[in-house]
Amino acid sequence: MKTRMLSAILAVLLPIHAAPAAELVSRDDTVVTASWYGKRYRGRPTASGEAFDPAALTAAHPTLPFGTLVEVVNADDGRRVVVRINDRGPTNGRGIDLSEAAARRIGLIERGVAEVGLRMVVGSDGWQ
Repeated sequence: MKTRMLSAILAVLLPIHAAPAAELVSRDDTVVTASWYGKRYRGRPTASGEAFDPAALTAAHPTLPFGTLVEVVNADDGRRVVVRINDRGPTNGRGIDLSEAAARRIGLIERGVAEVGLRMVVGSDGWQ
């Protein structure tokens, strides 16, 4: 119930650009390489139009619709964080770019990159 309400709130507050379901990551776990970006980009516009905030739990993904909530799990130690997709990228062959705050939560800051599992929590269309 809370998840559906959060999805409805995000749908109203955020610009949602729907992508065909075939372009979405699986609703099950997907393993990708993650990296992070931080203070250097503070205040710059993201692809969704909102200003980048390194303290927010957000991420860039090449195809997921803006507003999608994704659980990111560090494959090495199981640390988890839920992020909201608000930007496009990465363009370097990696699967997801995390905000500094999200990267810190899963222990990615020092290493810079890590293998992570991605699992959809809420899609922009409200599914789980």
